[in-house]
Amino acid sequence: MSYKPFDLTGRVALVTGGNGGIGFGMAEALAQAGANVEIWGTNAEKNARALERLKARGTKCNARVVDVSKEENIVAGVAATLQEFGRIDSCFANAGVGNRWKSFLEIGGADYRRLMSINLDGVMITLREACRHMKARAEAGDPGGSIVTVASMGALWGSPRAEDYSASKAAVIAVTNGIAVEFARYGVRANSILPGWIATDMTGAAQDNDVFNKQVIGRVPYRRWGKPEEFGGIAVYLASDASSFHNGDSIVIDGGYGKF
Repeated sequence: MSYKPFDLTGRVALVTGGNGGIGFGMAEALAQAGANVEIWGTNAEKNARALERLKARGTKCNARVVDVSKEENIVAGVAATLQEFGRIDSCFANAGVGNRWKSFLEIGGADYRRLMSINLDGVMITLREACRHMKARAEAGDPGGSIVTVASMGALWGSPRAEDYSASKAAVIAVTNGIAVEFARYGVRANSILPGWIATDMTGAAQDNDVFNKQVIGRVPYRRWGKPEEFGGIAVYLASDASSFHNGDSIVIDGGYGKF
C-alpha cells in the first residue's frame, strides 16, 4: 500500500477570507491536494474570480458571501456550508483586517470595534460552529477534524502602531490552544499559523515604502516578502492525516525574521 498522508480526496475544507492573500494561497493548495473547498469573503466579485481559479483544480468548490463580523451570518454560513458539502473536515479561520497603522493614542471607537469584531469575535464564532459540528460528528461515530487559525507574529513581537491588531491575534492563539485541549477527545486538533511579513493587500502600503523595505524586509534572512502561496504546504499538512498528532502548536512562517 502506498503512503499518501497528504491526499485530501473526499475531505471538505472551509477557508474564511479565502478569496485572496494567504487565504486563497491555502484554499488553492487544498483543492490541488484533492479537497472540496468552501471559501468565504465579503466581496462577491472577488469571490467569483477566486472560485473560477479553484474550480480549475477539479474538485467541488464553492464561494459564499459571509461577513464574519456578524454572529448570525457565521451561524447561517456554517449551516449553508454543511448543507452544500455534508461535512467540514478542516476549518481555516483566516479572515482579518489591519488597523491602518494608527498610533496607540488614536486606537478606539468604531475602527477598534470593527477590528475586534472580525479578527477575534469572527474567529471565535466561526470556530465555535465548526467545533459544534465536529463534536456532533464524533458522537455519531465519525471523529476527527482540524481547526486552524491564522494569527500573526505581531502577537509575539512588540508591534508599535498595531497594538489592537496584535492583541486580537494573541487572543486568537489563546482560543486555539483552548480548543486543542477541550476538543482533542473528539479527535479534533487545533493549531495556529503565525505569518511574518507577507505580500498581500493588507501590507500593500508597506510594500511600497522604501524605508520599510530597507529597514524591515532587509532584516528577513531571505531579503524578501513572503508569498501567499507559500502557505499552501502548511495548510495541506494541517488538513491531512500527516498532522493527526500535531495539536496546540503555533507554527511560525516568517522566513526566519524572528530569529535575526
